[in-house]
Formats: sequence, C-alpha cells, structure tokens
Amino acid sequence: MSERRGDYGYDGDFAVVPAWGQAAVLGALIVGSGVLAAVVSAWFGLASVGLALFGCFYVHTTRAGKFRAWEGILDGLGLRGDEELLDLGCGRGAVLLAAARRLPAGRAVGVDVWQADQTGNGPEVTLRNAELEGVAGRVEVHTCDITRLPFPDRSFDVVVSSFVIHNIAAAAGRQAAIDEAVRVLRPGGRLAVVDLLHTGTYVDRLRALGLSTAARRNLGWRCWWGGPFLASRVVTAGGSLPLGPA
Repeated sequence: MSERRGDYGYDGDFAVVPAWGQAAVLGALIVGSGVLAAVVSAWFGLASVGLALFGCFYVHTTRAGKFRAWEGILDGLGLRGDEELLDLGCGRGAVLLAAARRLPAGRAVGVDVWQADQTGNGPEVTLRNAELEGVAGRVEVHTCDITRLPFPDRSFDVVVSSFVIHNIAAAAGRQAAIDEAVRVLRPGGRLAVVDLLHTGTYVDRLRALGLSTAARRNLGWRCWWGGPFLASRVVTAGGSLPLGPA
C-alpha cells in the first residue's frame, strides 16, 4: 500500500455532532462503564471492554482499514492508466486520489455536496490533498448532487463510491444515484461501490439496468465500523468483475 501524504480526517455525522463531541461521548461511556464495573459488577466491565473494542474498530476502519480495502478494490479494477474515473461523494479524496495515482494518462473526477460527514470536508481540502499526493494535474472536483450528475451519458470508464449512497435518506434517491452511475458509465466500464447499508438493493438495481455481472461481497474485519454487525460490503459490476479479495 502506497504511503498517504494527504489528511483524510475521520468519518462520521459531524453535521449533527462534531468530531470532538463524538470522541468525548465515547470516552465518557468507556470511563463511566469502567467506574461502574468497579462499583457494581463485572457485567459493566464487559460493557466497558465492548465499548473500547467498538471505538478501536471504528478508528481503525476510518484511518486505515478502508484505505487497505480500496487498494485491493482498485487493484482488482485492472486500470490501464488512461481511464476517465468518477468518484461519487469524494469527500477529502481518499479514494479519488488513490485512483488518480494509478491514472498517469487519465483523469479522476470527484463530486460532492461537501456536507459534514467527514472532519473538515470541502473542495479546497480535496484539492490540497491532491497537491500533497502529487496528482493535482489529473484531478478535478465539482459540487453537485450524485442523484443529478452534470455529465453527459457514457462519460466515464470507471465509477466508484465509498460510504456515500446510504446517506441518501429516501430509497428513490438511492436508486437515482445508482441510475446516474450507470448512465454516465461507458459500455464495458467498471463500477465499484462500498457501503454499509442497502447494498443488496444496489445489486438488484444494477441487474435490472442490464449489468448482469453485479455482485457484492463482505470486506471483512478491516472495514468493521465497530464490529461485525456494522460490516462494509463492496458492490461491483461491469468489466471483468466481481473482484477478488481486498
């Protein structure tokens, strides 16, 4: 896995509770459970250990695990290096820039509405990370809704997305995002979507749209957002997919 030079923050719903607030709440719960364990019973000790493990898995996934998973996914795409790639909900550029490093003769385009689902999210941060990663010349970002993309049909060879589509509350909106991803994908193109929820419906929709190779798989413990009950899955379609192990 190549060394990361950019700053990609932490994942979470920071529009509702800021990052420091989430960390403080988790810390208070762990400490509180430990105190209760000493005062009341061993059951609270188990609760404290469980909360600590939850926090450890969460931090690992957001700071390391998802990067390792995407390195494997991008390897599986078998990029030539001259593709046009679109990242739906690129955030600070974790996936966008990892892909751009593999496209010396291509272009990586990121779109987002820049909501606070990552610390310090914004297009200027993404472009700064692109400079730090040495790929600024092959990266561009746009502010737009992934359910209404401003690109013509069949514009991209590859479409990717990382933990974004589940944030759309309405099922119709999530379907529209999948529909748009397929609309802008060129014939023979490849798609890879990583998400926490609704991945089965993504597969069903892709198959309904004619991508018969659509499939999904569990990304394993590296992408547990607290434990196996919050596992991540990758949905793939097109080209020579499904992909091998991450």
